[in-house]
Amino acid sequence: MPRRSRTSTALGIGATAVVALALAAPPALAGPAAAPDPVPSLVAGQDTAAPQLVTGLAEPAVGSPADAARAHLAAHADRYHVDPGELTEVGSESTADGRRTVRFEQRHDGVPVFGAQYLVHLTGEGAGQRVESVGGRYFTGLTAPTTATVPAAALRDLALGSVQDPKARAAATAEDHGLVVLPDGAGRLAQRFTVHATDPATGGPQAREVFVDATVGVVALAYDTRAPHPAGGTDQRAAAPAAAGLEPATGTAPDARGNSAKVNIARLPDGSYQLTDLTRPAAITTYDAGGRDEMDFGGGIPADLPPAHSPGPGFPASTGTSGATDASVNAGIVYDFYHDRLGRNGLDGKGGAITSVVNVTQDGAPYANAYWDGKKMIYGSGGPNYYPFSAALDIAGHEMTHGVISNTADLAGMGQAGAMNEAIADYFGNAIEVTARGMSMNDPAAALLGESKCRTGTPQACADRRMDDHRTTVNDYLGGTIDNGGQHLNATIFSGALWDIRRTLDPLTADRVVYRALTAYLTPLDDFVAGRNAALAAGRDLGLSPAQLRTVAAAFDGHGIRTGWESRIGMDSRTLARSLSYSMAPPAAAGGHWVAMAPAPDPVKGTGGGNDSKTTALYTGSTTGRGTPVRLSPDDGRYHSWPATDGTNAVWKAIGTTAQDHSRELLTAPLSGAGPVRSLFLAPGQEPGSAQISGGDIAFTVNGSGRTGIWLSHDGAPAVELPLADGHHPDDLTLKDGYLAWTESWQDGQQHVTAPTVYSIAAGKVTAQYTAHAAPGAAASTASSARLAGGRLLWMDAPNRIGAHAAIRSGALDGSGVNEVLAADAPNAPTIGSNLAASDQAVTYKVESTKPAGGWTNAALPKLWQLPLGGGTPQRLSCNRGGQDQPAADQGTRVVWLDSTPGRTDLVVRDRAAGTC
Repeated sequence: MPRRSRTSTALGIGATAVVALALAAPPALAGPAAAPDPVPSLVAGQDTAAPQLVTGLAEPAVGSPADAARAHLAAHADRYHVDPGELTEVGSESTADGRRTVRFEQRHDGVPVFGAQYLVHLTGEGAGQRVESVGGRYFTGLTAPTTATVPAAALRDLALGSVQDPKARAAATAEDHGLVVLPDGAGRLAQRFTVHATDPATGGPQAREVFVDATVGVVALAYDTRAPHPAGGTDQRAAAPAAAGLEPATGTAPDARGNSAKVNIARLPDGSYQLTDLTRPAAITTYDAGGRDEMDFGGGIPADLPPAHSPGPGFPASTGTSGATDASVNAGIVYDFYHDRLGRNGLDGKGGAITSVVNVTQDGAPYANAYWDGKKMIYGSGGPNYYPFSAALDIAGHEMTHGVISNTADLAGMGQAGAMNEAIADYFGNAIEVTARGMSMNDPAAALLGESKCRTGTPQACADRRMDDHRTTVNDYLGGTIDNGGQHLNATIFSGALWDIRRTLDPLTADRVVYRALTAYLTPLDDFVAGRNAALAAGRDLGLSPAQLRTVAAAFDGHGIRTGWESRIGMDSRTLARSLSYSMAPPAAAGGHWVAMAPAPDPVKGTGGGNDSKTTALYTGSTTGRGTPVRLSPDDGRYHSWPATDGTNAVWKAIGTTAQDHSRELLTAPLSGAGPVRSLFLAPGQEPGSAQISGGDIAFTVNGSGRTGIWLSHDGAPAVELPLADGHHPDDLTLKDGYLAWTESWQDGQQHVTAPTVYSIAAGKVTAQYTAHAAPGAAASTASSARLAGGRLLWMDAPNRIGAHAAIRSGALDGSGVNEVLAADAPNAPTIGSNLAASDQAVTYKVESTKPAGGWTNAALPKLWQLPLGGGTPQRLSCNRGGQDQPAADQGTRVVWLDSTPGRTDLVVRDRAAGTC
């Protein structure tokens, strides 16, 4: 289907801005082999004591559904480990057979916990009311503070700063949604923003959910969305047409293909007509944008735009060419499918108005897309190659189903939850079309999505996706940060399983199973295995036979959706730590040891019992993979990250996270644990960073009073600031064997200068500086990622534009000359924004691709390459199929990095380059 959102590069935001919450997959329900077991079936939660699913209950529940649900949870605290006082009711669903689902949101000391919802399912009435199942995601052990310590203005600036393109950033706005707790380990307090900006590539609008850590001041989570822009006024006529004096009527209108269609319309008091369908409890109103830009509709319907209009009941040809007729008719078909087949009254379940806007353009050009913006449907005008996008019933059904999802499970638009969001929209979009058109499930076009939107060509060539592509988790799952972690790219793995259920069960039963799984079991952060569990639990509720339940389970098995599927993906690397909680914090490695912010059971708070506490801390281990990682940073309630190591000792930054402690301190400690943690730098109003360590020397930057300085501690002596010219800014500190280097930048008139710079600690002076000037009007050349290795200084040199490729250069430490290690136009040269990792033998870097013409694949995800330090032919470091990022060089050719191949972010290692993959 046309995508509701674009990949992270559209906003100019780096791919690493998408950070996956470290939520492990729960065990799957075993496929039932016989009659239902009267003993409750339990699916344990991960990183929480609260179970994710308990079924098979039949326990009395007295009172209103919400009161009965709370009382049940309180009465069985030893089973659920849920505090009802932390739950706020956010929705309920009822079915014609008397089943009710109460949906609660978890709040930690009054602050919403992102994605944390717990659901209680009841059946029966009065004295016969009982609880039959309970589940969701509730996070025990949260200890995050609930008061922000970073100033509100700084949090907003950090959110806006996630937009990399300078022009887009200058015009961007940030809509503040308040504080939330991210359920990552002990929890992270974050300020949530929706950042609205302009796509620098297309000129179209973009929106991104950005969560900024409110105690540390870093972006903790970000993903693309299509949230409506807060600017502008909302026209309420579509929400309450009866109040405007409208009367139901019927008329005719041409559709996008020139056929005459009967339409339900409304008669205005002046005798004219508008395209408002009043025949259903949910009024359906369609607006013709008349070619206005889609950005005009971010805040609602402009006050000067009436619904599609006609002086008589026969609507003009423009109603068809704009797509208005199809939008109105198809919205009615979608409403009827949900109402008549599944018992749902509209997208919100409450008969709320359904609004569509057709014939929008983008930057003056035809817009070939459609999306649900959180409040209404937006349909592009199509253009010479496409009909108006409202003319495709499966597109209308897909996008309107996003409205149903946002009013029920509200699956987050990232990772596996985002893929299920798209998959369920795929499923119902096609189910609606197949049902309305009377198509057979064996029809070759039944599984195609968007196949009828093209003016020419075959349906197969026109389709955006197909649910019969036979993709599986083990063979095809695309891991990484592209497409919000595979939101669209992995969708057909899950939708393929759902479609197989519809092919093998009767379609009506399948539709009810998927709908109940969505509305009664799924929660915002669920993954594929939780989706499987939800479908099986829904099937049990609906009375499926054991054989039918086995059919449901077999469909998921056929697409590799079962417990432990991640471990069955082949990898040529060794895993050092699983499910890193924060993939934007790079690891460090040297001397056979690694240091990273990695989750592990807290040694102070204990282990076992399904209630392990994971904290924001640094751990260290051997790059050989032998032994158990140990905690390096103290358990002092602070945030510890951004490490560096020389293989014997480590240095890192600790950040206070409470109102009483918002300090920024540099700490150092031996990796062996044999010595104390020692403070290096702590000063009010001063921000240390970029710390590096080599033997007895430690260097770091300090930001304060509008400038950044370089500080050096030599042989354990107190740190002193090195001289730096006014207006000069250091970056990319690197320290090795008595030399300190950095990338220095300054403005020289109209020229911006970047210069890799070498400083001899013994001599106490700069010994080399390699300047790169950018002349006015010329393409800027920027040096970055300075690294000391093999007795030389390496850096990247590239044009200052997103997606450009860089040369790797090597300079003598005394300034005597520069060698080119790899040319910018060489095959597989690094992309700008990549970081070099260098040892005395090899240099490793990342290559990012632009989106291939045929769409993203695992092969096109960011990959690491390695070549000899003196130059040569680059080789693939690893043949792992997923995204690879943040390399850290150890000894020789050994490198550790962050790898997303198994559907999560793991710290992995290889001893040498794999070569050709």
